[in-house]
Amino acid sequence: MARDVVDLIPIENRDELVDWIASGVKPSEQFKIGTEHEKFPFFKETLEPVPYEGQNGIRALLNGMQTVTGWEPILENGNPIGLFDAVSGGAISLEPGGQFELSGAPLSTLHDTKKETIQHFKDVKQVADSLGVGFLALGVSPKWTLEETPVMPKERYKIMARYMPKVGSYGLDMMFKTSTVQVNLDFKSEADMVKKLRVSVALQPISTAIFANSPFANGRLNGFQSFRSEIWRDTDNQRAGMLPFIFEDGMGFERYVDYGLTVPMYFLKRGDTYHDVSGASFKDLMSGKFSLIPTEKAYMSDWANHLGTIFPEVRLKKYLEMRGGDVGPLPMILAFSAFWTGLLYNNTALDAAWDIAKNWKNEQRQMLRDQVPKQGLRSSINGRSTLDVARELLEISIAGLKARACLNSTGTDEASYLDPVCVLLDKGQTQSENLIRLYSSAWHENIDFAFKECSY
Repeated sequence: MARDVVDLIPIENRDELVDWIASGVKPSEQFKIGTEHEKFPFFKETLEPVPYEGQNGIRALLNGMQTVTGWEPILENGNPIGLFDAVSGGAISLEPGGQFELSGAPLSTLHDTKKETIQHFKDVKQVADSLGVGFLALGVSPKWTLEETPVMPKERYKIMARYMPKVGSYGLDMMFKTSTVQVNLDFKSEADMVKKLRVSVALQPISTAIFANSPFANGRLNGFQSFRSEIWRDTDNQRAGMLPFIFEDGMGFERYVDYGLTVPMYFLKRGDTYHDVSGASFKDLMSGKFSLIPTEKAYMSDWANHLGTIFPEVRLKKYLEMRGGDVGPLPMILAFSAFWTGLLYNNTALDAAWDIAKNWKNEQRQMLRDQVPKQGLRSSINGRSTLDVARELLEISIAGLKARACLNSTGTDEASYLDPVCVLLDKGQTQSENLIRLYSSAWHENIDFAFKECSY
């Protein structure tokens, strides 16, 4: 999340929470694509993580990016913690362990996404090269322990770091050692939201397998193809997972609000202060029974920020967030957005994708989710291999992108962004499997080679 929302409209009742999400409805001709990706900064000379402070630290990186981009600084307690482009809506933010995130602007085509991402990397390289800093394109930091990983000066992360060990064994690893790619997509009605949410949740593990890119941790193989995905299986299961209730009759905006209200809060932000209310109930805040800070009432900014601290495989806010991908090299970042855009932004493709998943049971979806982190494309569901399903979905997505008929200046449509996935699925191998092979052969089990092979 790039920055917390400021909206001081008091919440009077549950219907207003429903209306807030429903306000995201828009006609299909106004649909946008918002791509987010994170990356680990490291010092090229020592391969050590980059701390916040210091002459070549992340503060210096942010200050340099502000000069290059002209974006507005986001400050907390006087510390720059991100940048915001008031014109486009794009932002740069910091994840807990220094992961440098681009939260892309809402754009009309994948060609625009490519331009935005290339420009971002160009700007970052200009600043980072002068600081001796590089960036890793992996879903989990391959070498550093939690103790070696820096901590960013953001109060919300301090609250989360205290709470996470109480609710799962991997919460701190999730915060400090993972990097993801995400695409945010729109819906045209409540029914359209429900269908897209069901399709994307059911198929998110397939996407995780396709984009698996985190086979290393603590300087060696970790036994998984997507260790980032495995980490999420035991982070905080009250706010993560496959959302089985969305496949039940009666699913809609109201049902998701009711789910959101059951998830414990992390913090309450008032002015520049973050109050630790971890474990508290948003219902109590709304009803005036909030014992932790008795004088407070609920505002729309509280609801928006609360929804941003819920971490299911697909998150609903005023749009849908696909959250299942390990970050990878630039072509795979674009491919992730292309894959989901092709499936969800064409009605024929959406119907075809739903036909694949509609008869899967909750237990089958969960079993697939549990298998994929270790087995990747070699997992299975309902008698079909994940590789087989992935290949069929790829063809559906390609057809969906071609039907959009969005051409760049050379007359190329958006389906070209799926070329890297075509190569992987043709070989039947994930990025992780390729890296495991390199680690065991050409790298001679020396993880330092990852900093050359897997950097931007």
